[in-house]
Amino acid sequence: MGPVPMLFVGDVAVVYETFYGLGPTPQRFSGLAYQMVLEEVIQQAIEQNAPSPLSRLPQTTTTAVLVLPPGETPLILLYQDLVARLSLEFPALGVQTLDPTTPEGRDRFEKLFRLYGAKGGPPALFVGDLALVGDKLFLPRREPLPYPSNEAEKILWEEVRKAVAEKAASPLDRLNLREKLTLGAVVAGAALDSLNPCDFAVMVLLLGTLLVVGKRTKVIWAGLAFAAGVFVTYYLTGFVLYSILGITVGTRAFRVPFIYAVSSLAILVGLWEMKDLLWYGKWFSIEVPERWKPSVKKLTAKAISVPGAFVVGMIDALFLAPCTSGPYLVILTLLSQTTTRVQGALWLLLYNFIFILPLIAIAFLVHLGLTTTARAERWRQAKLGWLHFTTGLVMVFLGVGMIVGTSLGYL
Repeated sequence: MGPVPMLFVGDVAVVYETFYGLGPTPQRFSGLAYQMVLEEVIQQAIEQNAPSPLSRLPQTTTTAVLVLPPGETPLILLYQDLVARLSLEFPALGVQTLDPTTPEGRDRFEKLFRLYGAKGGPPALFVGDLALVGDKLFLPRREPLPYPSNEAEKILWEEVRKAVAEKAASPLDRLNLREKLTLGAVVAGAALDSLNPCDFAVMVLLLGTLLVVGKRTKVIWAGLAFAAGVFVTYYLTGFVLYSILGITVGTRAFRVPFIYAVSSLAILVGLWEMKDLLWYGKWFSIEVPERWKPSVKKLTAKAISVPGAFVVGMIDALFLAPCTSGPYLVILTLLSQTTTRVQGALWLLLYNFIFILPLIAIAFLVHLGLTTTARAERWRQAKLGWLHFTTGLVMVFLGVGMIVGTSLGYL
């Protein structure tokens, strides 16, 4: 049976050939009688200047997202019946349906899946803080409940009633805001993380070595190779950590405490970095350990070829992890909980490209003679305190932002 034609005019509803609202009981007409009665109803509505039926609907205060694949399995029919009952009980509840068999529907479902820390497959229903996925009901900081069951049914109706009463944000609105915040954090974090003094120091040393041995023509290529080595190592290690975090930090019950822990650590480390603006080197600074520096310098001094510069860049990225990994770890934690695998891989490419831009700029400036390695090193030394302060400031902002986002349910 196909869709049933329905028409709403004034105070009358027409479903197929049955008229509701003409009298105390429904009346059925067909053929010419149907046409005549329908024309009379429309003419009467025009004369009375009747408002649109849509204007008489209760205002939607919140929206649920129903992920429903094609078919008529018992579980799909169960979800259809549930949504019908919810719509009757809560007229202010809107329902938006996604088809997980389409690319867009599947992408949205995977992102909602991560947002709610749920497991399983469609059909699914997301509303307020509640996720009903397959035969499991998920809520923040609670173990999943089997559905259908008396306890799950009771909790579901309570949560929907709460979402409607509090005018909870639509799951898709939460998802869109989450993506905007995440992208902004990636760009800002990468831009500020790229201004780290550790990579600058090795880069300047490498280019200075090439100039001393008389290989000025190789400066640009060695600089680009060094930046490429840093990029490859950072990207690969970042993607591995991103994948591990995405697997291990699964359900929301574990994810929320983990994000709070990482965010708190980021704030503490950021505050410690900021103290270097006034007291650089006092107590200890978050940078390469002193015992590692001779090895880094010795290795860099031997790299007088383009392949050698690439290798130095790769090793440099590993040696200097204590100096540069703070913001990166925070961003990796954020991405592991807010993106799909493909999206996460692309955003890591963006992060690391932004991260190496200053290294590329230094290579071009030295190659074109617009600056010297000695001048670049003097600038780095003069700005060490500010560079540490800037890195610390962004870590504090990221940490606070993640805590607020998690508290509001966006992470």
